[in-house]
Amino acid sequence: MGEWAFLGSLLDAVQLQSPLVGRLWLVVMLIFRILVLATVGGAVFEDEQEEFVCNTLQPGCRQTCYDRAFPVSHYRFWLFHILLLSAPPVLFVIYSVHRAGKQAGGADDGPGPPPRRRRCYLLSVALRLLAELAFLAGQALLYGFRVAPHFACAGPPCPHTVDCFVSRPTEKTVFVLFYFAVGLLSALLSVAELGHLLWKGRPRAGRRRQAAERDGRRHRARPDPCGPPAYPHPAPASDSEGGSGHSKASLATVRQDLAI
Repeated sequence: MGEWAFLGSLLDAVQLQSPLVGRLWLVVMLIFRILVLATVGGAVFEDEQEEFVCNTLQPGCRQTCYDRAFPVSHYRFWLFHILLLSAPPVLFVIYSVHRAGKQAGGADDGPGPPPRRRRCYLLSVALRLLAELAFLAGQALLYGFRVAPHFACAGPPCPHTVDCFVSRPTEKTVFVLFYFAVGLLSALLSVAELGHLLWKGRPRAGRRRQAAERDGRRHRARPDPCGPPAYPHPAPASDSEGGSGHSKASLATVRQDLAI
């Protein structure tokens, strides 16, 4: 249980950066997967190979038939599943702690840009969703949805067709269905979280673009301080009218002189 507690503490640190849907995914991961597999799964599948009985005493036949019936043990398959699902969130926590340490030590110019952290978290959720879907498909292809109580085995080193029997097939079938249902719930939560993060980030990007457009329009409307000053110019119509009045006054004066 010590290894599970260490993994749980790492996953618990992810909730500081997760929205509500991400915290629900952590609850499903910690309780319905890690806790159930550590307490119940080990007891159900620990004697899987020892209780796999075949009606033959041929050396190596029982081991070969077990390998054909279960290429990968259910328990080990789910262990690897949990470890792979935990890798993206744990890597994101390591990145966040590293950034926080650089900011606290003064090695960075300022706080880390939130868009970068958001992109890293989006990437971790997307990788987690891909791993979830891949393991759900692998479980369906390898084991199906039922643990059969009887398995007929033929081929070397068995001398003939051998009948083999699985211990507690009904209990194992219930556990397989439960774990597959938890996987579907986890995948739906990952899809909801990914959609929530994308929807939440889209309006902010639109507002930033609108603010940039407003700043650009203000900058274009502002006059250039290095350009020539703008002086008012007299209207051409007023100049022509003033010149015409002055010419008429001069012509009247000349006529009066001539008359004298």
